[in-house]
Amino acid sequence: MEDQYSYKKRKVITIGVVSELTGLSERQIRYYEERKLVYPERSPKGNRKYSFADVELLIDIANKREEGVQTYEIRQDMIRAEKKKEKQMRSRLLKGEINARFGIQKER
Repeated sequence: MEDQYSYKKRKVITIGVVSELTGLSERQIRYYEERKLVYPERSPKGNRKYSFADVELLIDIANKREEGVQTYEIRQDMIRAEKKKEKQMRSRLLKGEINARFGIQKER
């Protein structure tokens, strides 16, 4: 599992640098934020800060848009993926609780 504080998840990249890395205009990046496809943090001065994971996501979004996929569809896919991830996490937690309750250990 990735550490939430890994370099990939830390939000330290400015919108100008993200624009250079992705080839997207700053306006396009802000539009994807408005459409709830990416969630930058804000610095104390209000500047947007992105992570390397956000850069990868924006490139993926741009590729899908070039293929003709609408932002609404992209957002729905993201929601489905997040729900699937949450369901898998709950399943693992439940299995862990059952195993702990009944003293079942993984075979090595």
